[in-house]
Amino acid sequence: MLAGLHSASEILGESGPLPRQLSGFRVRPAQQAMAEAIRAALEQKTDLLVEAGTGTGKTLAYLVPAVLSGLKIIISTGTKNLQDQLIHRDVPVLRQAMKFTASFAVLKGRANYLCLQRYAAVQQESIFEARQRRHADNLRAWADSTLRGDIAECSVIPENDPLWVKVTSTVDNCLGSDCDAYAQCYVFKARRDAQAADIVIVNHHLLLSDMALHEQGFGELLPKADAYIIDEAHQLPEIASHYFSIGLSTAQCIDLATDSAQAYKDEINESMAFFGLADNITQAAQQLCAAVGNEQQRVPWLTLEKNKKRGKALAGLIAALEQLHAILSPLAERSKALANCWERNQHLLVRLQQLTQTSADGYVHWIEVHRRSVSLHMTPLDIADTFLAHKTQKNGTWIFTSATLTVAADFTHFSSRLGLNQARCLRWDSPFDYQHNTLLYLPAGMPDPNEPGYTQQVVTVASRILVASRGRAFLLFTSHRALQEAAQLLRQAVPYPLFVQGEASRDVLLDSFRRTPHAVLLGTSSFWEGVDVRGEALSCVIIDKLPFATPDDPVLQARLESLRQQGKNPFMSYQLPAAVITLKQGAGRLIRDYDDRGVLVICDPRLRSKPYGKIFLQSLPPMPLVEDEHLITDFFENQPMESAR
Repeated sequence: MLAGLHSASEILGESGPLPRQLSGFRVRPAQQAMAEAIRAALEQKTDLLVEAGTGTGKTLAYLVPAVLSGLKIIISTGTKNLQDQLIHRDVPVLRQAMKFTASFAVLKGRANYLCLQRYAAVQQESIFEARQRRHADNLRAWADSTLRGDIAECSVIPENDPLWVKVTSTVDNCLGSDCDAYAQCYVFKARRDAQAADIVIVNHHLLLSDMALHEQGFGELLPKADAYIIDEAHQLPEIASHYFSIGLSTAQCIDLATDSAQAYKDEINESMAFFGLADNITQAAQQLCAAVGNEQQRVPWLTLEKNKKRGKALAGLIAALEQLHAILSPLAERSKALANCWERNQHLLVRLQQLTQTSADGYVHWIEVHRRSVSLHMTPLDIADTFLAHKTQKNGTWIFTSATLTVAADFTHFSSRLGLNQARCLRWDSPFDYQHNTLLYLPAGMPDPNEPGYTQQVVTVASRILVASRGRAFLLFTSHRALQEAAQLLRQAVPYPLFVQGEASRDVLLDSFRRTPHAVLLGTSSFWEGVDVRGEALSCVIIDKLPFATPDDPVLQARLESLRQQGKNPFMSYQLPAAVITLKQGAGRLIRDYDDRGVLVICDPRLRSKPYGKIFLQSLPPMPLVEDEHLITDFFENQPMESAR
């Protein structure tokens, strides 16, 4: 560790090592204050909620005190990409600057690592699908050289390529210590490294999966730790709701049938009747999908119970699983793989029994229809007590940070959802000069968002703004339908290159946007957050509507009804705060660096016409508000202008 520097603020200060190590590093008082607050929380073992505006530099603000603490710490990020960014970019820079000896490890879910047992089985296959055949040589070359087995290393094969499903494992099909390749297992090695490391970097899905498995009586995935630092913490409540749910999908049933048939063929293969039982599960799962329909949607469980055809299809799936379970029971003693299939089958039947029982108090039953599968769910309406119980069991200091935890500077919405009402709350605004480098434009004369032709009006406004900005814009929509309609209209209205969500992966679209002058990107939910485009390439963000959640979503409906029964106003206590945080995320795409300049356009007239519009405006950065479109042209042609909200 560097001699003479004893505090986090000193390390992040002018006399610290980072200005010499990082080109363009700026000393930020908010970053120093945040780092000192986190160091104090770690020393005093007190929970802390921190909102730090864009540009605060919160990554270094928690990494520096984490290293200084000498504690065993788990850092949880929002995505696997952020995990990789931390370990491959931020940690090496900090290590070079601070000369620390603390060890770091990254741990991901098992589906992110090459499974040697399943890879060996694929190697025996003589026929690949055409696309998989093209990647087979690349896979072999990487598999022969990798040390960690992290599939993110193999960039030549897309992350969503179906080949990865064949050569990675899931919690369902992993054989664990019974696997012949267990000693060389990459998941086992990654967990062993995590046990030995001082600081372990995980993502929210793995953190909450660890909690959920512990609740179900299974072994823990993560090592014990003294403290937990949760970055992008605003995502945690929704992800936690998923992991504390009970769920099952037809895809799981089909995978069970496929794996059972393959294991039986490889290890026993005595009777063709077995394959018929496995096929029955696949057919029953497909019949349930057909009965529910192929329109992607989330619907209440009652739509399944009240429809005789759907109910019959579900009963058929249960019967098929029971038949296979009966035949697997005596075979489990003869084969490790079939024993695993028997356990999976039993687990699916238990879940189906739970899902088909009368709705339990505090839960909502619902169905999600995907393109090729159907999933059944039972989700808790309130996870605060459950999360708090797991947090207490882990017996460590918890620090939650994000750029968007508050609504009009109030932490209540976030803290109440996770039962964190006793935590200390601190916030720092962004250091960026929004007053001089941005405008917030609210177009006058916009119709109500529910009126026909609203998206056409949004495109009309956007077309004029894009001329002033010369493209260089994100258009963020609250629905795929509006996005597709706008894309069709904009192709005829503007001369700029358009990149539309769904035409390629998010990473490909972003890379194309950055490399293409005057480009325009249209996106929905996945582009509202976690997207970082710096410089002039992104100079305008146009938002079509205030991002209220879809009112016909069965989980949302049940939550709102539960709040009504508690005597609360569901709109003010839930819908509005959730929309404010989402809007803050979308607006946060605009300014990503000190020299960035840009215009935020929010087309929704409710910002002015509804009393709650003030809460949205109070929650946004201090952007000068204008209603004269000509001022936008002046902004892009001249120097920034001062205005008052």
